[in-house]
Amino acid sequence: MDFDVNNLFNIDYFLLIRSGFFPFVRILSLIMVAPITGESEVPSRVRIGLALLITLLLPLPSLDSNITIFSFVGIWIILQQIIIGIMIGLTMQFAFGAMRFSGELIGMQMGLGMATFYDPIGGPSTSVLSRLINIVSLLIFLSLDGHLWLLYGLSCSFDIIPVSIMPLKDNGYLALIDASALIFVNGIILALPLMTLLLIVNLSLGLLNRITPQLSIFVVGYPLTLLLGLTMLTYLISSLPTFDEYIFEQMFAKISSILWYLVD
Repeated sequence: MDFDVNNLFNIDYFLLIRSGFFPFVRILSLIMVAPITGESEVPSRVRIGLALLITLLLPLPSLDSNITIFSFVGIWIILQQIIIGIMIGLTMQFAFGAMRFSGELIGMQMGLGMATFYDPIGGPSTSVLSRLINIVSLLIFLSLDGHLWLLYGLSCSFDIIPVSIMPLKDNGYLALIDASALIFVNGIILALPLMTLLLIVNLSLGLLNRITPQLSIFVVGYPLTLLLGLTMLTYLISSLPTFDEYIFEQMFAKISSILWYLVD
């Protein structure tokens, strides 16, 4: 087959750019809030370049030729793509929010609530345990190919919610609010065994203080609580991959349901 150079000039490049701009907006919105790429340490140029690369690799959805970018309809579609991308990325962030929440609960029970430092994700006063559990969960997310599954879900989102002027349904926003409750549910489930143990230890120390008032509970209690907490933390970290896998599957199912609720 002979290659005709004149075919290069017959391509409507403006139509090609316009058809890829709206998917690019959705992909960039997801990258801005998704795990790993949503951290403030990632430069904006890297995010834009990654979104552009994903847009070029994904098959471009069909678009009405009457829709233009610089119009009221075009702005409406851009806002829709931003909302869809943010909702997908934010739902995935709920899994790591549960990890950080459990770390805060564990650190408070162990007496490490004052051991805080600046975290660009969790906030200016994040506990050390919260940051540790979050980093381990991010590594588990990468090892389970969670980033690839997230890209697969993003690709399927164009089949569920194509680029169009159809408004998004309110049920999708309610489903997102319902998914946010999993932050507290999963966080408490993860931290509950260690919190229960430390509660029993604190109750035992309280009874011991009533029986023997001459014993300094503050001198004995803090090292004992910290030692038992660190011992249980080793078992908690070892069981974290299984629990993370369960949460990630749960969040991917929530993402799918949210996308369907936005159109049904």
